Amino acid sequence: MTPSARLSAAIAVLDRVLTGEPAEKALTNWGRASRFAGSGDRAAVRDLVYDALRKRASSAARGGGLTGRGLVLGLMREAGQEALFSGEGHAPAGPGPEDFGREPDAEAALDLPGWLLPELRKGLGADTGAVAAALRSRAPVFLRVNLGKTDLAAAQAALGAEGIVAVPHPLAATALEVTENARKVQTSDAYLTGLVELQDASSQAVVEALPLVEGMKVLDHCAGGGGKTLAMAGQAKLRLWAHDANPRRMTDLPERARRAGEKVEVTEKPEAGAPYDLVLVDAPCSGSGSWRRDPEGKWRLTPAALDQVVAIQAEILDRVAPMVGPSGWLAYATCSLLPRENQAQIAAFLSRHPDWRLQRDHAFTPLQGGDGFYLALLQRS
Repeated sequence: MTPSARLSAAIAVLDRVLTGEPAEKALTNWGRASRFAGSGDRAAVRDLVYDALRKRASSAARGGGLTGRGLVLGLMREAGQEALFSGEGHAPAGPGPEDFGREPDAEAALDLPGWLLPELRKGLGADTGAVAAALRSRAPVFLRVNLGKTDLAAAQAALGAEGIVAVPHPLAATALEVTENARKVQTSDAYLTGLVELQDASSQAVVEALPLVEGMKVLDHCAGGGGKTLAMAGQAKLRLWAHDANPRRMTDLPERARRAGEKVEVTEKPEAGAPYDLVLVDAPCSGSGSWRRDPEGKWRLTPAALDQVVAIQAEILDRVAPMVGPSGWLAYATCSLLPRENQAQIAAFLSRHPDWRLQRDHAFTPLQGGDGFYLALLQRS
């Protein structure tokens, strides 16, 4: 496919996304219907689609409208490549009067939902513009080195032998940032043998900050695929339980644990194993700290959906608090930049549970390299 033909494909995919079809599904359907497209073409179209979604507001302004064509034309105008809209061969038709665009205003230039800006500014302050700019870019690819099997230098060497270049990242002692050939990671021996796992650097930093001690009984209450479960296992010899409201998310966890050389007890009834020395709640959230990975989530979030997720967070905290033993720890984390889901949520919990104390908390933003994250460490009095 020519570069211009890739633009046409991205326009078609984005038109489907804008009607409500998930981007991954739209891309998969396009790929199945476009057998002529090679792996490089599919990757390029995917990148165009996600870049357009990350920059949806500013691209729509530059491209003359919130359509697939408008978004891709806006991207190309920003990049100085409007000439690719030539109408020749499989290229999109050249710009006409209906494609009149403009430079985005101050709000559109942030590429953030306008209704959330006051809350985001409350949490980010003077960094709002810089964080917004970071969220308009692709997220780096990070790996967590499994210290139970290797060390950073050996992991780097193993990856390098397969053409994957990775360098240490300061956010976490276990973090490597992949700088070349990231698409090779999941088929590499280093990954398949459990030397490394894909995990954001901020997520690794959250686990490093937990007060883990050898022999602790630990529950990962919102485990998902188990990334933090396995990261905790790499920090200390623990007795680990994992739970998720959707057990199917944990389907691969036993195999991942086996590959990492760890043991994890998957449970649908976490109360049965209580009390725990530490319970980690990586709560469902707006995902605002990871919008560069999931730009669709940025535009699909609504005030009602945010209200709902904040209520769910409170319910989870109230549920797990009784599972923590005397002097035990409750660690609350979100990949959110919103104070309502973070500091305000913890303040509300403490008002309902006066026998708990906030020992420390920390907020990460994409300006530090990884995703936006919040961690609060609570201890029962």
